[in-house]
Amino acid sequence: MQNLVEQAADITVLVGADGDVTGISVNPDCPSLGSLDHWVGRPFDKFLTIESREKLAQRLAILRSDPDVIPRALEINHVDNATWEFPIRYTLHRIYGSEDVLLLGRDMQPIAEVQQRLVAEQMARERDQQKLRGEQTFYNVVLEASETPLIMVEPEKGRIRDLNSAAALLLGTKAATLAGSSLAQVFEGRRREELMEALKSAAGSEEVKGVDLIARRNGRAVSLSPHFFRAAGELFMLCRLVSIDEQISSGSEVAQSMALLFASTSDAIVLTDGKGTIRDANDAFLEMTDAAQLRDVRETNLDDYFARGAVDLKLMLETAHKKGRLRNYATQMTSVVGTRSSVDISVAKLENKGGDFGYGFIIRNVTPVEGVDAEGAAAVVSEDAMKNVMDLVGTASLKELVSATSDVVEKLCIETAVQLTGNNRVAAAEMLGLSRQSLYVKLRKHGLLNSGSDD
Repeated sequence: MQNLVEQAADITVLVGADGDVTGISVNPDCPSLGSLDHWVGRPFDKFLTIESREKLAQRLAILRSDPDVIPRALEINHVDNATWEFPIRYTLHRIYGSEDVLLLGRDMQPIAEVQQRLVAEQMARERDQQKLRGEQTFYNVVLEASETPLIMVEPEKGRIRDLNSAAALLLGTKAATLAGSSLAQVFEGRRREELMEALKSAAGSEEVKGVDLIARRNGRAVSLSPHFFRAAGELFMLCRLVSIDEQISSGSEVAQSMALLFASTSDAIVLTDGKGTIRDANDAFLEMTDAAQLRDVRETNLDDYFARGAVDLKLMLETAHKKGRLRNYATQMTSVVGTRSSVDISVAKLENKGGDFGYGFIIRNVTPVEGVDAEGAAAVVSEDAMKNVMDLVGTASLKELVSATSDVVEKLCIETAVQLTGNNRVAAAEMLGLSRQSLYVKLRKHGLLNSGSDD
């Protein structure tokens, strides 16, 4: 019987009615438990943790209160020799004709060790994943912050793995549109196999040279300079993009002088596409608009910074498109923080061999430093208009005076709008927020409608 009990359980404990251990047996196949003969004659709960004592007391109470109940298995933690702790899963059995309880236990230490290793492995995986996410974040930040256009390519598949915004801007699209697409589809007239062979040849050459291509979306001529590198056992290609136009002009002394002038002049210079979207701007424009850096204004529309918004931009672009240039256009600009400044703008249409390249704006701040000079005052309200109003004082009520003054201001505003738009009544009506018919009525009212002011 004793051999049967030893083989059926890793540890067997007989607990008397008073809670003392009256007998104990340890399976020889469980040497990790050691010898526990010193438990005999001593309280069983003395070798349990505090939490296990409460669990055992509750289970024994259930067992002794109802002779027909079959108690569930119980997992408790033993302590011995102050530091040694081990878990045992017991099943409780009654000894008929006695108050003693037989506990058949299975050593849970191997399972606990496996669980601890699994927990440690899971924590190590989470640390590795967190580190990997951190490295990915660093990679994304550095790639995006670089002003050099860069494309990461999988050479075997000929597919774009990643690229930064500078490269996407040079190719005339957004980074999210090109990521994962075929590199050959981005350029004109190149098959995938042909393009990849050309890039591999350039990357393997001792001389640093690139492959000249034409971007499909905007027709710009670019040069790709490829470099091989290996990561995690896979071969990748890093391609640096350079605009051929910029590459050719970079060696020109005149171009270098123009670049220095662009960067150091006190007048704001802005380059836009055909719709007024900002491509480049110098530091003077950033100061005028209170922008922190170029990327804050790039890809925004220039009309966002005009007090009259799209009205000003539309008029300037239409005039520059028809005549090639526009000089001395007066308006007001609004910074990102809401401050306004009076400016004088010159616009030129930019053309190259490939067609229209966009527009260039030179913006000069003409806001008076102290007050308004005599000429400015005269330009605001004429002396005759002021004299006519002043002559009414004492002969008319204040209401009539205000009405007469408002007519003077209305006439002055209409004259200014017509003058600014070069007698373009459609643009003048849009500038004043009037319909074209309403503008004609007011022109006729103030005697400004004449045969020589055609649209």
